[in-house]
Amino acid sequence: MQYLQPQAGRVYVDGTLGLGGHSAEILTRSAPDGRVVAFEWDENALRYSTERLQRFSHRLVFVRRNFAELAVGLGEAGIAEIDGLLIDIGLSSLQLDFGGNRGFSFQRDETLDMRMDSRNQTSAQAILATCSEEELADIFFYYGEERQARPIAAAIVNHREKEKISSTKQLVSIIARAVPKRFHPAKIHVATKVFQALRIAVNTELENLAAILDDAVAFLKPGARFCVISFHSLEDRIVKRKFKNNEMLEVLTGRPVVPSQAELAENSRSRSARLRVAEKRS
Repeated sequence: MQYLQPQAGRVYVDGTLGLGGHSAEILTRSAPDGRVVAFEWDENALRYSTERLQRFSHRLVFVRRNFAELAVGLGEAGIAEIDGLLIDIGLSSLQLDFGGNRGFSFQRDETLDMRMDSRNQTSAQAILATCSEEELADIFFYYGEERQARPIAAAIVNHREKEKISSTKQLVSIIARAVPKRFHPAKIHVATKVFQALRIAVNTELENLAAILDDAVAFLKPGARFCVISFHSLEDRIVKRKFKNNEMLEVLTGRPVVPSQAELAENSRSRSARLRVAEKRS
C-alpha cells in the first residue's frame, strides 16, 4: 500500500483478488469514492470474496478473468485508464487450505487437477498422462528448477504404463522413489518443485505474467504505480527484466522488497515473497 498509494477518486486494479485482502485495503484507503476492478479466474475465490467484500459493492467491479486479459476486462467494465495496478502471483491461502480437491497441496490426498479456472481444458492429470518423458522433464526443470527432472519424468512414464496417475498421493510416492535419498532437499519436501512446475504449466502462469507486464502499461495513467508480488525466482526474473526494459516505466525498487521479521512471525507463507514496483513516466 505504501508503494501503490491508493487515493480517493481514483481507479485501481487488483489483478489477483484471491481472499480479497488487497482489494479491501485499497478500497478502505481510497474512501469515499475510490474504485477497484478485481480480476479473479478461480470461481471458488470469487464466490468467497464477493461475499466478504459486500460492504464495498458500490465501488467494486468483479471480473472473472485472468489478469492477462486486462484489456478485455477493463473494456467490459468501461474503463480506459487506471491509477494503479497490483498483482500477487501464485497460490492464495484459500486454494492451499480449501482448494476443493484440486491437488494444489500434497498435504492431503486429492485429485491431480491444479486448474485455477475450471473452464481450463488442461489438468495436471492430463499432462502426466499425455506428455512425453522429454516434455515432462522440461516442465519439471524449467518451471520447477528441479535438478532430478529426468529420473522423475522417467519414473512417471514407467508408472503410467501400469496405472493411471490421478492423485497427489500417487505422484508424491513416485517422486520420492525416483529421487535417491541423498538428493532429497533438506528444507523442502522432495515433491515441492514438481508440484510447482505442474501448477505453472497447467495454468500457463509465466505466459500470463509476461502478457500483463507487456500490456498493462498502456492502461496506466502517468504516475500510476505497477506493483508485483512474486514467490519464486522464475517469476521475479521475468518482472525484473520486463520492468527494466520498458522505457515507459521507472523502476522504484532497485532490489525487491522482502517481508520483515515481524511479518514473517505473523505470516510464515510470506517468506518467499518479493515485491517489485515501477511507475509510469509522465
